[in-house]
Amino acid sequence: MEQTAVTPLAETVASLLPRARTELAELVAFQSVADPGQFPRSECEAAAAWVAGALRAEGFGDVALLDTPDGTQSVYGFLPGPEGSPTVLLYAHYDVQPPLDESAWASPPFELTERDGRWYGRGAADCKGGLIMHLTALRALKAHGGVPVNVKVIAEGSEEQGTGGLERYAEAHPELLAADAVVIGDTGNFRVGLPTVTATLRGMTLVRVQVDTLEGNLHSGQFGGAAPDALAALIRVLDSLRAEDGSTVVDGLAHDARWEGLQYPEEAFRKDAKVLDGVELIGSGTVADRIWARPAVTVLGIDCPPVVGATPSVQAGARALVSLRVPPGTDATEATKLLTAHLEAKAPWGARITVEQAGQGQPFRADTASPAYEAMAAAMRAAYPGEEMQTAGQGGSIPLCNTLATLYPEAEILLIGLSEPEARIHAVNESVSPEELERLSLAEALFLTDYAASARR
Repeated sequence: MEQTAVTPLAETVASLLPRARTELAELVAFQSVADPGQFPRSECEAAAAWVAGALRAEGFGDVALLDTPDGTQSVYGFLPGPEGSPTVLLYAHYDVQPPLDESAWASPPFELTERDGRWYGRGAADCKGGLIMHLTALRALKAHGGVPVNVKVIAEGSEEQGTGGLERYAEAHPELLAADAVVIGDTGNFRVGLPTVTATLRGMTLVRVQVDTLEGNLHSGQFGGAAPDALAALIRVLDSLRAEDGSTVVDGLAHDARWEGLQYPEEAFRKDAKVLDGVELIGSGTVADRIWARPAVTVLGIDCPPVVGATPSVQAGARALVSLRVPPGTDATEATKLLTAHLEAKAPWGARITVEQAGQGQPFRADTASPAYEAMAAAMRAAYPGEEMQTAGQGGSIPLCNTLATLYPEAEILLIGLSEPEARIHAVNESVSPEELERLSLAEALFLTDYAASARR
């Protein structure tokens, strides 16, 4: 791709960056956490309405708010391209993770704030920034002769919750998201400035674990020492999910796979993860093995009395939320069964244990030898001069990918995005690099141009 052809488009993308910042600030301001127990549903509905309005303003037709089976809304729109051109589906999600401890943020989580060359705010990178990336790429193309492909946009409203609303809606309306290529704007470069596509995603299962031992709490002085403590039993059960070195252990689940692609140096990982001095990493094998090729269990939360206000009581019941990530090649449904059986078998003292599934998504592996990947490699080479596109794994899950691969087996699915390590997604002080937003918007615009041209050849 000649740089003389790239420069005008690059200049247009750069000129659109102030608008991108303004719109990202508007989107970040919506507290669109898809959990009505924490945030009002109206925040998600307002964010969905904003997305629908943005698509209509860009000339999209058939814009619709889709009421998905999990009680949330996804936003769909279609922009026709030249006759005979291929169709590309652009995906992002507007729902976000809760802000966690708002006092730990250096600036308000739902107020986009520029600091040290980055834009901070919940969802700035994951994944409201991905939606702005798509819009910026399309606007740049419109300024240079028009968008050369048919474009479908789908903005999901419950990706972070893993409740499967959009997947079930797509299965019930299989024609809706049909496309020749799909660009999922919800992953990220391996490092700022290093263009990366994600080839694999771990799947995920989410379960609630309830342990009960007594009819009610008891005085620890009068009954402690003989009365079975449900919280202690739960701790024993959760501890059984890890080997001595911290590796995930679920009876019957393989945990020794190897990652053969791009490696993640341990020191770089320690820096990215902000591991405290003297604290060891957990698990065995390379870092890439551990985060991309093997299962990983995480205890997301425990219901138990807080330290402040705690009474001297033996606990009658305790509950935890447990996440298990599984690599490609492992069926998430089977992993759920194994996890459930493991937890039930490890309950001590005859404690009653109940395991309830709360969410699930299958792992995904992309076909990186497809023509669309060649087009993306050329686009990223042009958008990041001097760099070649890298292929990495992703420890997270995007359940929709497998649904799309099943519904449209001929579609080429590419995963890019703004969630590089410095973005700190799902943590306090999430941020996005405006330089990455600019370069990836350019890369997407170049990709759509090259993909359209290759379809005509």
